[in-house]
Formats: sequence, structure tokens, C-alpha cells
Amino acid sequence: MSKAHLNQVIASHFVEIKADESPDKPIFIFEKGSNGEDLITFKDLHINANKIARWFIDNDIGKGDYFAIYMRNHPEFIYALLGGIVVGAIAVPIDPRYRGERLKFIINNSSAKAVLCSGECLADLEAAAHELPTVKAIAVVYYPEQGIDPSAKYEALNETLEQDNWKRVAQQIMDVRHPMQIIYTSGTTGDPKGVLIRNNRTGLYSIITQIVWKYKPQDILYSGLSFAHGNAQAVTLFPALYTGTKAVFSQRFTKSRIWEICRKYGCTTFSLLGGMMAAIYNEPPRPDDRDNPVKTVISAGTPRPIWEAFEKRFDVKILEWYGSVEGGFAYKPPGRGPIGSFGKGIPGVMELKVVDESDREVKAGVTGELIFRMLKGETKVDYLGLPVASKEKTAGGWLRTGDMVHRDEKGWFYFDHRKGSELRRAGEFIQPEYVEKIIGEHPDVGEVSVYGITAASGAPGESDLVAAISPLEGKTIDPAAIYKRCKEELTANFIPTYLQVLDELPKTISEKPLDRVLREKFSRKGEGIYKVDDYL
Repeated sequence: MSKAHLNQVIASHFVEIKADESPDKPIFIFEKGSNGEDLITFKDLHINANKIARWFIDNDIGKGDYFAIYMRNHPEFIYALLGGIVVGAIAVPIDPRYRGERLKFIINNSSAKAVLCSGECLADLEAAAHELPTVKAIAVVYYPEQGIDPSAKYEALNETLEQDNWKRVAQQIMDVRHPMQIIYTSGTTGDPKGVLIRNNRTGLYSIITQIVWKYKPQDILYSGLSFAHGNAQAVTLFPALYTGTKAVFSQRFTKSRIWEICRKYGCTTFSLLGGMMAAIYNEPPRPDDRDNPVKTVISAGTPRPIWEAFEKRFDVKILEWYGSVEGGFAYKPPGRGPIGSFGKGIPGVMELKVVDESDREVKAGVTGELIFRMLKGETKVDYLGLPVASKEKTAGGWLRTGDMVHRDEKGWFYFDHRKGSELRRAGEFIQPEYVEKIIGEHPDVGEVSVYGITAASGAPGESDLVAAISPLEGKTIDPAAIYKRCKEELTANFIPTYLQVLDELPKTISEKPLDRVLREKFSRKGEGIYKVDDYL
């Protein structure tokens, strides 16, 4: 059957073409530790994407409808994403660590008609299910090793995928501008915003792969970052798919097993965010640290103090880069440029500037906001349901990143902090008000103020989170109870590193907590300071 009508820029079209040309070529490996692995070929991708596309049709989910994918890194995540592209339904990937209010917000804000989740996420989804009015169908992937019995209340997606007979669904989208997914921001100054990602984003991924990542046929990629994060998609998932380079995935990031995994599968590169590198570096040194196949570590936010020591200890080179789901990109090739810089833009593709509040470009060494524009095509951001915010984001044809940076005399850029907030952890910007809300709802808490201190990891621009708390009259603060609530309601990155318990919070005349005074009172080992490691 001729494939001439298909457009390789659209991922499901590309997979259909490759399934015809190289059906048995292994492309993805999902390692599961002692529970073995799943080896995925182009044929697997095509067949299972079609099975899920048929499931969408049977559940009245089609062009322009939204569906959530709430799971760790399993093959079914990719099948669901591709199946949605086939029928024109728009995926809403949700970080599997999300729960409570944030989980409900994203599903409701996107008006998702269905949720496809994996067994380990089911309990959190069930806890929110009664407050998800737009969701009409839930399908669950169950894995025996999870020890979770299939629930009679929900359809087991396993049964759909295990069917021997399947009926091909014709590609229903030919427009590369049609949306394929909505990826939500961290929500630094308010609720998270859904960024519309069109099918033609894969073209940008391909350009970056050729110019920046420069993967070779013999390379084997690795990532333990969530598919719900733009990093995993831009650095590993789509580059592997389109270049035919084999990629290995873990269900989640593991600092203790990362070298073991890379040795087992011969991985030549892996990707990290922020303080993850410090977490790996802080593992006890081993005699075989340098005995690994990894050549390049692709990192966004390498801690400057350990940069060179990390390279030497593990015999690797670091490729540092900067980017956001809305757009903008810069990189520092391995061995080039100054340590601590996130690099420069791609020549001929985009222009970057550092400006003051009046949009005037600032001199080298002066901190200002990083803005950028595409040199070819429109610089545009589409926030779901937020036309005004979308327009403001690219006012004057320049995308406002909200990141405060500086450049040196040679044009190398350095990250300083987030505009209006210096709270960032593991590459994710933290919204203090959200954390304050969750902690403040505890019955013993009178007041709470969340602020940041310099991260112990040394990751540039990152913070350790401190929650300063005072009790209600007649109550006392139990740190264990507060951390228990945080674990139940907050993503791991949002859980405070420290609780700072005070009788009363210092305030301004306008009743705003004085962060400056709180920082002055703070000592990592001081009285009334309780560290998360001692409780979770």
C-alpha cells in the first residue's frame, strides 16, 4: 500500500511509514529492573497506537477532543500519544507525581474527556475522580509487578492492547499545524498554563538533534525523566524515534541505578535536570565510576561547583542547554565556552537578547530578562484558553521567558534567577502560594510563608524550599504531620526541604511576612528547623 499521502513530520504518519519499511527494528527499551524489560519495535508502535486510536473512536473521542495521560514511563504512554495523533485527539500529559488540587486543575482546565493511567497512579486519580466533571472514560494499564488488582470500575487498557485482531484506523490528520498535545507549565506566578504543541514541533526537534545533540547511529540514549516533561520528549523520545537511534527508558529517575543501567544497555548519553546531577554526584564514590559507556551528559542546570569534578569522576563531557516548553533555546557544546554558562542560541535559527524593564538591551554583565525571537517564521505561544496571556507572552514579536540572566563580553549566557521568584528545584519553578495553601489547610497551622534559600546542591539558580510556620493559638506544630500532608498533596519538588517553626511570623506593616527576617533567623541546624530527610 502506497504511503505517498503521509507526512513524516506528523509522528503517527512517520511511525506508519517505518512500520512498513522496518517493522522489526527495536527502537525503545523500557527497563524495569528485576522485572525485566519491554522491547518496542516500529511495528509495536504502529499496531498499539492503532488499537488505542480505535478505543478513542469507540469512546467518542476524536478531532479536537482532549484526553489525559497520567502514568509513569510505560510503553502505553507513547501508544496513547500516537493514537491520539492518528484521530486528532489532543494529549494532556500529566506528571505522575501530581496529585490532589494540581491533578484536578490540569484535568478540569483541559476539559479532558478521558484519562489513561497506569496502576501506580490509580489511587490518586480515584481520589480526585468525583471532581472531574468532563471525564467520561477512564482506562487503566495494570502491571503484575505493581501488585495492584484490576478494578472492576475501570476498563483495563491491557485487554485492548492484547487483542490479536485489530482494525487499522486511517490517519485522520494531514495538517502539521494541528495540535498533538498540551504540556502544562510549572505555574510560577499563578495556575499552570497549558501550552499547545502542534504536530510540526517534531520538525524543530529534528533540527536541534542534527545541530546540537548530534546523535550517531551507534549511540544508545537513556532517560529516566517523565514523558510528561518537555525535556524527555525533546532530548530523547522524539530524537530517538526520528533518527532510529535506540533509547532506553526507566519508569522514573534513579540516581542509585543510573550507571548500572547505562552499563547494562551500553548507553552513551543521558539527560538530566538541575539538582539531579548533584544527587548522582553525592552518591558514594566507587572504584568503577569511570568504567561506563557514557560519553555525553545532556544537562539543563549543571551545578557549577561540581561541573568539572563530575566530568572527571565519571569520565564524561557535559552538554549544557537551556529551553522551555513555550520556546527559546541555547546550548553550550561539550568542552567549549566557560563553565557555568548555558551557552548561546542557534545561529540563523533564533535571536536572543537580555533586556531591562523598558525592553532596552543591557550591557554585558548586567542581569535582565531573556527574550528571543525566531529568525524564520512567527514567534508565537498558544496558552490553552488564555488569548490575552498568549499575546502578552510574545509582545512585540519577542518571547518573554521570565528568566533573569546575564551574558559575558563574548556572548555566553548565564542563568541568574526566575523573574519575581528565585524558587526553582530540579528544573521546575515552584509557586510558593500553592505550597502555602496546602500547608495552611492543616488544622494546627496558623500562618505559613514559603521562601527559598541557596540550594545545598549548588545547582545554579536553584533553591531549597523553606516553609516558615506559626501555630494556631492553643495548638503546636507536629513536623511529621505537616510532612505527611505535604507528601499526600504535593509533588515531590514542591515539598519543603525545611520547616521553620516560629511562635509568630515577622511581618511588614501591611501584614506581609518578612522573608528577609525569616532568612536571617534561619540556620540549617538551628532550633525549630526540621529537615524533610528526617521524616520522609
